[in-house]
Amino acid sequence: MSLRRLWAVWRMPYIKLLSSEGEKECIFCTLPREGRDRDNLILHRSEHSFIILNRYPYNPGHLMVAPYRHVANLDELEDGEIMDVMELLRLSIKILKKAMSPDGFNIGMNIGKAAGAGFEGHVHIHVVPRWVGDANFMPILGNTKVISEALSNTYDELKRVLDGVGRH
Repeated sequence: MSLRRLWAVWRMPYIKLLSSEGEKECIFCTLPREGRDRDNLILHRSEHSFIILNRYPYNPGHLMVAPYRHVANLDELEDGEIMDVMELLRLSIKILKKAMSPDGFNIGMNIGKAAGAGFEGHVHIHVVPRWVGDANFMPILGNTKVISEALSNTYDELKRVLDGVGRH
């Protein structure tokens, strides 16, 4: 039996990003300012925060909700910002349920380098849709995560649902 290869060439930019030395540019600050929402995978904006697809997802539909203001911890957010972030968290779950029918969600925050934060200076919430059977041996044995859908397809589907659902 010959060895099969699964090409995951899209992972190289992520690997290089993780291994690069020096300060990383904060994506949660720079991407919203560019005004290129589709290119930057920003699905929705509100007064104090926004929803963005994770460019290096754990699963298809992996979203993040972040405030516009660059703060490292939840306790630094003002009441209006916290309420807005929570409203977008609720909206994220609603559109993911409607568009992708996941069996559950992982929702969490990595605050600080020790907790695994990739952008430790800007608080954000991960929303990862999960399906029964979505985990397999590839991450353990092959050090590879298989993502079964292109980001552009995920973006288009979630945006379509979001436009139909609205905020309420």
